[in-house]
Amino acid sequence: MDGKALEKLSYGLFILTAREGEKDNGCIVNTVSQATVQPNRILVTVDKKNYTHGMIQRTGMFNVSILAEDSVFETYRHWGFQSGEKVDKLEGVSVQRAENGLVYVAEGCNAYLCAKVVSAADLGTHTLFIADVAGGGLLSEKESATYRYYQQHIKPAPKAEEKKKGFVCVVCGYVYEGDTLPDDFICPWCKHPASDFRPL
Repeated sequence: MDGKALEKLSYGLFILTAREGEKDNGCIVNTVSQATVQPNRILVTVDKKNYTHGMIQRTGMFNVSILAEDSVFETYRHWGFQSGEKVDKLEGVSVQRAENGLVYVAEGCNAYLCAKVVSAADLGTHTLFIADVAGGGLLSEKESATYRYYQQHIKPAPKAEEKKKGFVCVVCGYVYEGDTLPDDFICPWCKHPASDFRPL
């Protein structure tokens, strides 16, 4: 199968946040969608390797900050390329606390949603959380950042002078140096599989 076919699916990019005890955390996800209006429910799919996944699984709550086209690459790097297990994701960034006590990101985002998990489905590498929308707000009228918009306008282009042998992750830009990429390779930054890498 041509992996580029899947890239034609239209979806956005989001900051998913959770809180457990006194610890706040978050990560970048690209699979959030409205499931029903009555009751008002959303779906989110989260990689089990993400520290945020376990927090949501244990607490049953999360917030979604919807990234807008005026977001900057540093936001994606901060929330998506490091683990909250090892760093404090709230250090050095501006966040606000929503009515449910969890944080959301206003800068570079156009809206946020507060959600309470009602059920979950194990999808192997990911968990699909189905959640009731318990609150939220509009932050700006800016257009939402789609994955395609991120690839074309936000993610930095590879530097032309860099002629390395290797493979680049089409999601986050991580470069694996070497002649061959192992089939079971997982990107250390965004946790995507080898199928999301292209030769340099």
